Amino acid sequence: MIRVTRSFLPPLEDYLRYVREIWDRNHLTNDGPLLKELERSIENFIGARSLSLVTNGTLALQLGIRALELKGKVLTTPFSYVASTSSLVWENCQPQFVDIDSRRWTLDPAALEDAIDDETTGILATHVYGIPCHVEELETIARKHNLKIIYDAAHAFGVKFRGKPIVQYGEISTLSFHATKLFHTVEGGGIFCKTDVLHQKVRSFRNFGHRGYDDFDGLGINAKMSEIHAAMGLCNLPHVEKIISERKTLFDSYKYEIEEMSLPLQFPEIPQGTEYNYAYFPVLLPRATDTLPLKSHLEAKGIFPRRYFFPTLDKLPYVQTLKHCKNAEEISSRVLCLPLFNGMTENDLSTVLKALSEFFKK
Repeated sequence: MIRVTRSFLPPLEDYLRYVREIWDRNHLTNDGPLLKELERSIENFIGARSLSLVTNGTLALQLGIRALELKGKVLTTPFSYVASTSSLVWENCQPQFVDIDSRRWTLDPAALEDAIDDETTGILATHVYGIPCHVEELETIARKHNLKIIYDAAHAFGVKFRGKPIVQYGEISTLSFHATKLFHTVEGGGIFCKTDVLHQKVRSFRNFGHRGYDDFDGLGINAKMSEIHAAMGLCNLPHVEKIISERKTLFDSYKYEIEEMSLPLQFPEIPQGTEYNYAYFPVLLPRATDTLPLKSHLEAKGIFPRRYFFPTLDKLPYVQTLKHCKNAEEISSRVLCLPLFNGMTENDLSTVLKALSEFFKK
């Protein structure tokens, strides 16, 4: 069975070493030493400061939205995982969907500016599949209209654009460290803030609003990462460069073989100046009517791709859609993410490619 992804696991003894430390200290959560060490280590790896670790990537989005004090209308993408939209609704914002670029599959700046009105307070954009948004254009628009930007960088761990860590764009960038991500803590997330003021707000929000042991500076929730999860992150982080390198080899082999076989598949554009992380391998099929037949064909061969991301988020039952997002609808109906994970063998890759070739020859 070849699934769309498989979680990377470090050597068990490495993890047990940290677990023994946790047992010896009996310090399980509440900003323990491993959490602090992991925050510093990720900051050093990525090359950015002001990171707060939290329980998961969805809470990272919710805390980011709350820290930016977004309200009313927030412009966002219909082509992302559901958390991008559900977090806005959860925080009492009104998602306003804007179409995506037909090449990069991220928010289209031209469509974005046309959607701004007096009730618009912010932009929530996703670096979908780890591909950078049109960050410079979006930030020009945001400055022009006095809007705040939060980037959902759940797929973009380690990505850089024009020499700058992708998490340094926008007021806030959020990460997911879910087990399916190339770097994970089993469950977890992170929030990078542009300013110290935002950073301190997030750290207060994630810990009930505590200012001291028996003092509070405002409302908060419990979104702290445990020592058990931080231990997994500390075990996995030293492997990330190798993980990305292996994924790049698989990604390049996929693309080369698909082009050599002249299979009618298209790929999203990765902009020049991107240091990519090869988080996913999405392909765009010729027609929407090919998607389910190909998915069924692959599954019959023991290969399990995913329709990342279908349906578009403007179809959710708890949102209102004012405009049709043509590009997003078209791409969502035709996209499949093929298996890509560390430990994927040449035989696995050949099996997937052979099954693709059989389908299109028919």
